[in-house]
Amino acid sequence: MNSSRDNSKAGGPLVLSIDAMGGDRGPATIVAGLAAFARRNREARFIVHGPADELGPLIEKRKLTKRCEIRDARGVVSMHDKPSHVMRNGQDTSMWSALDSVRNGEATVAVSCGNTGALMLLSMVRLRKLPGVNRPAIAVLWPSKNPQGFNVMLDVGADIRADAQDLLKYALMGASYARNGLSLERPRVGLLNVGTEEHKGRAELKQAHELIAASAESNSFEFIGFAEGGDIPGDRCDVIVTDGFTGNIALKTGEGTASLIGQFLREAFAYSPLSRVAALLALTSLKRLQARIDPRRKNGGVFLGLNGTVVKSHGAADATGVAAAVELAYDLAQSGFGDRLAARIASAATAAEESAPQPGTEQKKDGTNP
Repeated sequence: MNSSRDNSKAGGPLVLSIDAMGGDRGPATIVAGLAAFARRNREARFIVHGPADELGPLIEKRKLTKRCEIRDARGVVSMHDKPSHVMRNGQDTSMWSALDSVRNGEATVAVSCGNTGALMLLSMVRLRKLPGVNRPAIAVLWPSKNPQGFNVMLDVGADIRADAQDLLKYALMGASYARNGLSLERPRVGLLNVGTEEHKGRAELKQAHELIAASAESNSFEFIGFAEGGDIPGDRCDVIVTDGFTGNIALKTGEGTASLIGQFLREAFAYSPLSRVAALLALTSLKRLQARIDPRRKNGGVFLGLNGTVVKSHGAADATGVAAAVELAYDLAQSGFGDRLAARIASAATAAEESAPQPGTEQKKDGTNP
C-alpha cells in the first residue's frame, strides 16, 4: 500500500488505524470484523498493528492484503495492565503504534478493543487534548425512542470528576457528535440531574445549566435543561451530559438490565411446551426486537476532546461488533468530525475569553461593567 499520509491528505481513500491485539477474542476476530466491514466499504484502507508474523496469514486469508499495511508491534496491552505501567513501558505495543499512526497523520481514526484506562491515558499523551478541553470524555450511542434510534451520552468513564466548564465542553462535544454521527442538524441537549426542576442538584450542575443555556444558540443546539435517568433512552433529548462517575454507572446498569431482560425472556419462552410454541409464533417480532437493542450494532465509545479521533470497541466484541466499531470510525472520518469538533471547541473558547471581564475592570453589583 502507498503512503497513507499521501492518500489521506490528497483526497485518496480514508485510512483507519486498527489495534489488532486488544480484544478478548484475539486478532483473528479483529481481522474477521475488519473483513466484514471491508466488504461493505471497498474504498477504505487500513493500517493494522500487531505481530506481523501472526497478522500476515490472517489478513491474507481474508483477502485484505492489498488494502492493509501491517505495522509490526510485538507488545500487547492486557486488560489487567495498569495505565501508568503502559505509559512507561508500552512503546512497543500495538495500542501505542495504532495511536501514533493518527498522531503522525497517516490515519484519520484509531480503533482499539483494548484496556480502556490505558487507551485513554495513551490517547491523551500521544494525541494531546484540544485547546480549551480540560477533561476528554467518552461518548456512547444509547438505544432510544427517538427517530434516529439512539441518543448520545457522555461522559461514561473517562474521568469521574467534572466541573461546570467540563460539562459545558461535554455539551459542545456531544452536540457535535450528534450532528456528525446521527445527522441531527440541531440536537437537543439535556444535563443529567436528580430532577428537572432548576433548584435541584449540586452547585456545579446549576452553574453548568447556566453556561450551557447561554451557549446553545451560538453553537446550534437546543438546551432542554435538566434531564432525568428516564430520558437516557427516551425521546425528550438527543444528547445527555453527565460526569464520568454517573455516566459509567448508568452505562453498566443499562447493560446489566438488558442482559437480565434477555435471560428472563429466554426462561419465559422455555417454561412450557405452550410457551415454546408462543416463542415460535413470535419469532419474527423477537428477532426484530433483538436487532434493535443489539449492542453490537453501535459498538464503540468515542473519545472526544483530543487532537485525533479514537473509537473504543468493547473488549469482548465479536466480529460483528468489531465491524460496527470500524464502521462508526469510518463514518466519523468521512464527515470530517475531528476537524469540526476542534473548530467548535476553539470557537467556544474564543467566545468565553471575549466575554470574560478584562483585567483591571470591576463589575458593579448589578453585573454590568463600569
